[in-house]
Amino acid sequence: MAVDRRRPYDRQEALARYQERRRQEMEAEQARRDRIRRRKEKQEESRELAKGPIDLPFCLLVLLLTAIGLIMLLSASFPSAYYEDGTNNNPLYYFIRQGVFAVAGIAAMFVISKINYQRFRGIARLLLYVAIGLLILVLVPGVGITRNNATRWLGVGELFTFQPSEIAKVAVVIYFSSTISQKKDRMRTLRYGIIPYAFILLVTAGLVALEPHLSGAILILGVGAILMLVGGINWAWVFAAIGAAAGALYVILFVIGYNTSRITYWLDPWADAQGSGYQLSQSLISIGSGGLLGVGLGKGRQKFLYLPEEHNDFIFAIVCEELGLIGATIIMLLFAALILRGFWIALHARDRFGSLLAVGVTSLVAMQTFLNIGVVTGLLPTTGISLPFFSYGGTALMLQLAEMGIVLSVSRQMKPTKAG
Repeated sequence: MAVDRRRPYDRQEALARYQERRRQEMEAEQARRDRIRRRKEKQEESRELAKGPIDLPFCLLVLLLTAIGLIMLLSASFPSAYYEDGTNNNPLYYFIRQGVFAVAGIAAMFVISKINYQRFRGIARLLLYVAIGLLILVLVPGVGITRNNATRWLGVGELFTFQPSEIAKVAVVIYFSSTISQKKDRMRTLRYGIIPYAFILLVTAGLVALEPHLSGAILILGVGAILMLVGGINWAWVFAAIGAAAGALYVILFVIGYNTSRITYWLDPWADAQGSGYQLSQSLISIGSGGLLGVGLGKGRQKFLYLPEEHNDFIFAIVCEELGLIGATIIMLLFAALILRGFWIALHARDRFGSLLAVGVTSLVAMQTFLNIGVVTGLLPTTGISLPFFSYGGTALMLQLAEMGIVLSVSRQMKPTKAG
């Protein structure tokens, strides 16, 4: 006869197991409810903080630079606006168009400043996908708009155009800030802190470089690297990236010979002052003509069809000619004050996400300003990069002002600082 060796049913033990399981389920449910409650409390606190005042010094600096930029654009552009085709011989053509976008951009800045910046987390991934899609679209033959042998624009003829690379820069800042702020210590690992961000940067910067738009690609790579660095990646990766970039630059310039003539005439623009070195040599003539005090606002001579792109990438040369060393220095100090104030807001941001947002946007302005002034003065090789708030480009100006709105939104929730 077989013996039933199964353990006899123990009612007490079964009841204890059931009670333990129920206790764990109740604890898990309570933990979930606590998380939801804390999240709601945090959201409510954030909504209340978002009603705080904006950072007035930063806002005033933005408005001041925009106003000065419009004045200098009017001074620099009226000769070309009168003589160029498609402007109906209207000397105010570029100024009026830029003014309309400036008003729209300032309105957008104040609207965005009232939005709780935490909401930007929700659009970070979508905005990045849209930016990459637009960068691909601009390279499709017949879709992208080509000017000066570069296909960088989308839009409808001359009525409305924009550069998808401008959207890509904002998308990288918001996406990187959102994801990096959540990873914390994992940013020091190769898997979470390097590979995903390096892949995104290579894709976006690579698409921009294919337009070709080298300065745009540099800005995207630069702001991405800064956010990764601030986010906490290992310094060893930073030095490795710098070494790799230096090696790649050496190969491109001196082994392959890409843009060798541009480097040659950057080092000595007078070697072919009427040819490849014409733009830089005319820019240096403009700067030298200004002297200490300048020739006077509106009285510059180089803008009369001598200096190419005088109201766009090389508008700072007109600033130097008309306002002199003192005027140009004051404008550079205003840019420096804006950049320092942006980083100050980042240091006093309420959370990691806000801090990274402010760092990213401020770094974009800093890099673009430095690169533009460096190109105009001959410190850096000539490449197409605009001066924020000054160079002609309505959609670019509107996007720049919208980015300033993001920083102002962060400033509404800054931690209180000690007086004095």
